[in-house]
Amino acid sequence: MTQTEDHDTIGFIGLGNMGAPMCDCLLEAGFAVVAFDLDQTKVEHAVAGGALAATSAADCAAQADVLLTSLPRPEHVEAVMETGGALAALRAGSLWVDLTTNRKELVARLAEAAPAGVDVVDSPVTGAVDGARNGRLTLFIGGADEPVARATAILEHLGVVIACGPLGTGNVVKLVTNQLWFISAAALGEGLAVGMANGVDLGVLYRAILESVGDSFVARHDGPSIFAGHYDPSFTVGLCLKDLGLLEELQGGVAAPMVMTDAARSAFRDAGDRYGTGVGELHVAKRLEDDAGLSFRMDGDWTPPWEVDDD
Repeated sequence: MTQTEDHDTIGFIGLGNMGAPMCDCLLEAGFAVVAFDLDQTKVEHAVAGGALAATSAADCAAQADVLLTSLPRPEHVEAVMETGGALAALRAGSLWVDLTTNRKELVARLAEAAPAGVDVVDSPVTGAVDGARNGRLTLFIGGADEPVARATAILEHLGVVIACGPLGTGNVVKLVTNQLWFISAAALGEGLAVGMANGVDLGVLYRAILESVGDSFVARHDGPSIFAGHYDPSFTVGLCLKDLGLLEELQGGVAAPMVMTDAARSAFRDAGDRYGTGVGELHVAKRLEDDAGLSFRMDGDWTPPWEVDDD
């Protein structure tokens, strides 16, 4: 697609489950994109969509007016931006937007170490792989007004952008939303178990949940992944535990017990111990099936959300 006039050249590092569809959306919007990932097949996919291939993270950053990073963990951001030289390669006048669910202190430290004239914002995303594919993410952005406005003009092509405050607050808000998600995911399995163990048909129970105060995004989006038995491999238990670890750090600033969050963390740790950290996040519900001798399988068209074409 032809580049849209006056658009910044975007560097995109990290073409994983979330990064690849986000990169695709920006290409479809007409941006000039330079892409990099350690997996060359993912770079080739981006190139097929119109991106240019960078030879390294530093090369990607050097060519970018606006650099986007979408990586699994804070340590990966640290490795790419420091060890990989991407931070030092940024030019004066450029902007780094970190889409990773990250540690706010790390983002602040890297922003402080950035070359003169380089702005930094954090903008972690939510909305799952299907939201990334369809440009329907929610992005939580933190930073100074001017770089936030500059980043927002790009990120609006990925979904709804919510300005959260100073640098680092994007990650705080993202982790709060994940805090509520993980509690809900663990609770959903428990609710299904209670209903079935007491004689309620699973289909009836699920309909009742959706048509009542028990309804939620988690019930609608994640319930089908439980019923299909794949438990959503697009987001792993290991990533849940990573975010729950970051939440534990934030909890230290609250002078009150976080009973529900601690319980969810314990449930996900149990799931990781039982099934491994590389399995789908909804194995937190599979624990209830296995312990209670129940099956949450249910016939239906449970197409994985990331395979649904909303166009």
